[in-house]
Amino acid sequence: MDKQQKYEELLPRITALIQGEHDETAVMANVAAALADEFNWWWTGFYRVLGNELILGPFQGPVACYHIGMGLGVCGTAWQQERTIVVDDVEQFPGHIACSSASRSEIVVPVKDDSGKVRAVLDIDSRELAAFDAIDREWLERVVDIVAANIYI
Repeated sequence: MDKQQKYEELLPRITALIQGEHDETAVMANVAAALADEFNWWWTGFYRVLGNELILGPFQGPVACYHIGMGLGVCGTAWQQERTIVVDDVEQFPGHIACSSASRSEIVVPVKDDSGKVRAVLDIDSRELAAFDAIDREWLERVVDIVAANIYI
């Protein structure tokens, strides 16, 4: 099964999994687990916006950074720019925060509430270079839209 097919099958399962659940931690925890289980990425999880920084939220993978400032690293930059960022080689990203030296590529997708305010980011790291592409961007943006619709109502 190719990546596109995996997303096509996973999206309805995620929708059903979180339908009716409005607790931010619970939803993020199960979505991170479902994504990690399906794709076996190095690190899959959320950072939540609290005040002027991103704070580590539910995740699957090795230990991670607790705090990330706005505009710092891939996560802080995606938050600041309010857009998805795909990085083929994290060592080439200016200001990359190396929570783990095993991470080689990354995608970060902002999670926005219905007013368009970024409330969290979905951060996914791979041990492979250039692991993420337009297919990941499209489908992970759909995933975070479902997440946001359940918890930021």
